[in-house]
Amino acid sequence: MVKVEIVEEKDQEVGNSPYASQASSRTSSSVSLSSNESDIDAEESFYERLTALVDIVPPTTRHSIASRFSKTASFLKSGGKVVGNIVWIVTTSALLVGLPLALSLEDESKIVAQEKEQYAQQYGAQQVPPSSMYSASPGSNPTQQKGIVPPGF
Repeated sequence: MVKVEIVEEKDQEVGNSPYASQASSRTSSSVSLSSNESDIDAEESFYERLTALVDIVPPTTRHSIASRFSKTASFLKSGGKVVGNIVWIVTTSALLVGLPLALSLEDESKIVAQEKEQYAQQYGAQQVPPSSMYSASPGSNPTQQKGIVPPGF
């Protein structure tokens, strides 16, 4: 069984400890430590707090973290260069090969359309007899007149 004793601290100076108060610790257990926050330097920056953590983290762990960070950074840098080179190759190839090819295909399609139009005009002029174009005889078949269709209709 455990025996609990109350220890009186009359030998120590009360003012040395930042957590001590003038009253007994048994009677003032509800005293807040928020008054000690005013002792923290308000001018301390985030960088200074971060550099103070050097003492907490062991050197082997710091070295491991630093090496992993540098390896990751170098991997991302080399990966970015490779991706940039691939994008450069694809875009320049598309501009140097694809653009002239597209323009030539467009010109070729225009030429083919003109040739079809000229052929349709020549074929239409050869098929139509001059007398049946303006007047239809009563005994003629209307399906023969439908043979002449201008291009685009």
